[in-house]
Amino acid sequence: MGMTMSQKILAAHAGKGEVRPGELLEANLDLVLGNDVTTPVAINEFHKTGYTQVFDGEKIAIVPDHFTPNKDLKAAEQCKMVREFAHQMGIANYFEVGAMGIEHCLIPEQGLAVPGDLIIGADSHTCTYGALGAFSTGVGSTDMAAGMATGRLWFKVPSALKFVLKNQPAPWVSGKDIILHIIGQIGVDGALYKSMEFMGDGLAHLSMDDRFTIANMAIEAGAKNGIFMVDAKTIAYVKEHSTKAYRIYEPDADAVYDEEYELDLSTLRPTVAFPHLPANTKTIDEVEDIQIDQVVIGSCTNGRLSDLRTAAGILKGKKVKKGVRVLVFPGTQRIYLQALREGIIEDLVTAGAVVSTPTCGPCLGGHMGILARGERAVSTTNRNFVGRMGHPESEVYLASPAVAAASALTGKITDPAQV
Repeated sequence: MGMTMSQKILAAHAGKGEVRPGELLEANLDLVLGNDVTTPVAINEFHKTGYTQVFDGEKIAIVPDHFTPNKDLKAAEQCKMVREFAHQMGIANYFEVGAMGIEHCLIPEQGLAVPGDLIIGADSHTCTYGALGAFSTGVGSTDMAAGMATGRLWFKVPSALKFVLKNQPAPWVSGKDIILHIIGQIGVDGALYKSMEFMGDGLAHLSMDDRFTIANMAIEAGAKNGIFMVDAKTIAYVKEHSTKAYRIYEPDADAVYDEEYELDLSTLRPTVAFPHLPANTKTIDEVEDIQIDQVVIGSCTNGRLSDLRTAAGILKGKKVKKGVRVLVFPGTQRIYLQALREGIIEDLVTAGAVVSTPTCGPCLGGHMGILARGERAVSTTNRNFVGRMGHPESEVYLASPAVAAASALTGKITDPAQV
């Protein structure tokens, strides 16, 4: 019986010729990731192990991005703890304010994730790096501690779902619309502890930014990971960002999948996830008069340069609807600088948006954009659970940067083709 991409990566890192779904194994890690919220817990657990040094200071990355720049005293103390630990342990990839970005935008940009890697991160959206053909998954802080200490971790080999993407998306349909459509189709538990594996001729029409977005939200379908077939676009991205060696794994012709889905991208429409689940989706044609108070453009899902270009292209020369707050969060400092060079930031600010340093703040209701009772937001983030961005009686509508920008102009959820 053949193996899927994910199964091959796990087998290779466990030193096995083959593995089967449900099998438990211990595997070597290529990268261990943490942030300012999850790493303090991991540090406490690390000290309990009796280890006095991490397994490899080059293979650990810590990015303070959730509550930084520090929003309060507790955040300041957490970041101080992380900063001191990184220094003591010789962790090379510690990204302080000024160099930091939103972790899942920053790690690929820095070339720290490449095809064939086995990556864990104490953040659920660590599955983002599957866009590069890596097996990448979120874990708890205790597992992060074990990974930092030993460079190894146990895994249960996941079974897989196969997604065959065909044809070219229509204008205004992006990776965000594709993954929202899929989650709406299979549900928030439709891929529970499975690998979502993406392939097909439609990949040629998806940018790396589209793929990062899709892989990022695999967890919103309950998946253990999302992973893309490596192609010329992947290799070009890796060559631009990394000198780290990589290995390409392709599924066997007789690989076994629990289910196979074929998706004609040309038939999709811009899609919005209504409160309070990413699976509660409607196409833009089904959306009625939904008035909004706030728009958030950014996050680890849609804070990349192409996302800012899309938003600025819609907002340029226009004005945000009076009474609507528009917050923009570039994914990294490098993205921020390039957006400045291209005039994107000026276009956004002139239209009436505010632009922040990279941070996860508003996505998780942490800071920099918390919603009050009864307020509604259109957001390019990845979750819209009850109270996710603020008050339990607020509402979050997940959408693409194009829909978000169009909605900022009208004050209601709007088809970008109509502005």
